[in-house]
Amino acid sequence: MSSPFQNRSLSVINDLTVDEQYYLYEKTRELKDAILNGGDLDRFRINDSEASYYLIFLEDSTRTKESFRNAAAFHQGRVNMFDVGSSSFNKKESITDTVRMLMGYSGRSTFIVRSKQEGLCRWLDSSMKEYAQAAGLKPPVFINAGDGKHEHPTQELLDEFTFLEQLNWDRSSIHIALVGDLFHGRTVHSKVDGLRVFKDVTVDLIAPDELALPEHYRERMVSNGFKVNLFDSIEEYLNQKKCADIWYFTRLQLERMGDEVRDKEKQLRRAVTFRKEFMNQIPEGVRFYHPLPRHREYPVIPVFLDSTPLNGWDRQSVNGYYTRIMEIAILNGQLGEDFAGEVKQKQSFPGDFVEEVDVSSRKAPKSMDYKVGIKPVDQGVVIDHIARGRDLEKIWSHIDKVRRILGLNCRSSHGVYHCNDRSLFKGIISLPDILSFNDKDLKMLAAISPGCTLNLIEDGQVVSKFRLLSPPRVYGFDEISCKNENCISHPDFFEPIEPDFRRSDSGKYICKYCEKPHHYSEIWDI
Repeated sequence: MSSPFQNRSLSVINDLTVDEQYYLYEKTRELKDAILNGGDLDRFRINDSEASYYLIFLEDSTRTKESFRNAAAFHQGRVNMFDVGSSSFNKKESITDTVRMLMGYSGRSTFIVRSKQEGLCRWLDSSMKEYAQAAGLKPPVFINAGDGKHEHPTQELLDEFTFLEQLNWDRSSIHIALVGDLFHGRTVHSKVDGLRVFKDVTVDLIAPDELALPEHYRERMVSNGFKVNLFDSIEEYLNQKKCADIWYFTRLQLERMGDEVRDKEKQLRRAVTFRKEFMNQIPEGVRFYHPLPRHREYPVIPVFLDSTPLNGWDRQSVNGYYTRIMEIAILNGQLGEDFAGEVKQKQSFPGDFVEEVDVSSRKAPKSMDYKVGIKPVDQGVVIDHIARGRDLEKIWSHIDKVRRILGLNCRSSHGVYHCNDRSLFKGIISLPDILSFNDKDLKMLAAISPGCTLNLIEDGQVVSKFRLLSPPRVYGFDEISCKNENCISHPDFFEPIEPDFRRSDSGKYICKYCEKPHHYSEIWDI
């Protein structure tokens, strides 16, 4: 029996199901016990001298890099510290070409990557597995060690392992306070899905507006069933009686902030920094955690707390070694044959976003149906219900976008008209010289203007009518791009990446790589 984890990658915490995450925690618990008590370690160790472990850190790191270096050494393969400063990145080489080259130097490759570019591991995982198959190489494994302000799944795994230890492995509930820079803090963003390992989750978000958790992450917490409470400062939080027994602090990431936010640095720090005057208000049994490092001048957890029972961050940091040994082991298939839970399934995309409507005995729309200004069509196409219900300015803008993206530079007419509900308006484009739309054009129109209808007209009769819904996936168009400037798919990085968006349950389009949500109108470059 093979392992269901074999040759998988870890780009975001949600790449593992809740069952798979808990399996990793259980195996890490066994590993830690064996290391601390002199047990048998061979069953955890890959022990392949031909395996290479590449640590590619395009962003500074101490704890994550060193814990992964030691974790990789545990498996007794070749550990390679990739020196970015003396690499061909200085000659503008792409990360795609670099990884392709490195893959050819070993029988099995595992890449641990930290970068400012968000979604990099997702791109490498999808592209390099295809390359490996074509080149006759073993599929590589990619582990995201932090990408911009997106996610840090390996930190999340060591955090949840530590929380489970504090709670004596009781998964029934967790009450956690997240304190600090929740906007830029990627370790917090991974908790949106990582905390699902607990059945009942209450999250207290403690941050002023400038540092608040982005709205789409809060929405995901709520959709995951979490109870979410908001507080502007530690002082406000302590003035209420339902404090969490787990506090998770993050530093202010000033290097990622604009000047306007940095100008408020002093008051922002004060809002999320623990002070001696708070000590008498902390309930017994509370533990503080921090992904580290702390700011040496302005730590949100001051050093006077180091020798107090509140210190949970020292043990938390040590757990990075154990969890990262296990991440490398499991993703390379060393363990997992005894796994019996839910396995992560590949996402599928139904193609049912175009609905054909019965048009038997239906006449083509006449000009009087639209008041004035639209030309009736005897042969051609009418696109109806464009941006229905939106304000007039947005409907006109949407009509213009449809025309430009689809290249409708032909004899036609268009305008904004009342719907049957006279309080609402819609856009219409009449195209007497266009007699059909192919599948790609239909998909593009659906992605530009979901909810519109397309009428094919012959001899004054509507012979076909299609209602276009939001496509579950939008890709394959030159006119789209992710608008996150830090996304690895952004044109400014010049990587050979085709933009790809997946529709969420809320109707937003999520970038495949950095997971930034977009309104459907935002993904277009025109």
